[in-house]
Amino acid sequence: MKFDKPIALAADHGGYELKEAIKAHLNELGIAYTDFGTDSTASVDYPDYAAKGCKAVQDGSCALVILCCGTGVGMSMCANKMQGIRACCCSDTFSAEFTRRHNNANALCLGGRV
Repeated sequence: MKFDKPIALAADHGGYELKEAIKAHLNELGIAYTDFGTDSTASVDYPDYAAKGCKAVQDGSCALVILCCGTGVGMSMCANKMQGIRACCCSDTFSAEFTRRHNNANALCLGGRV
């Protein structure tokens, strides 16, 4: 899959390890990304990181955003409050694929603890 712009990545402490695994996978595939944090498992407020990742999609600097928190639900709730963001919290590949295809989702929210 090719993108003209990088994918935005952001996570809170509950999604940090999953975000790092996603980065490794994107590196293997040669897909560019921009990491908006967090940079550790130290406790942070997830809405701050949801906003950072989503703003990159809103301003056009990134094609899509992947947001990770403990369950993916908190990030999804925050992301869906932002103008122009269509976020889905997915736990299977079918849902992820079809929310992108049929609902034009531009934010994928995943849980690092589920």
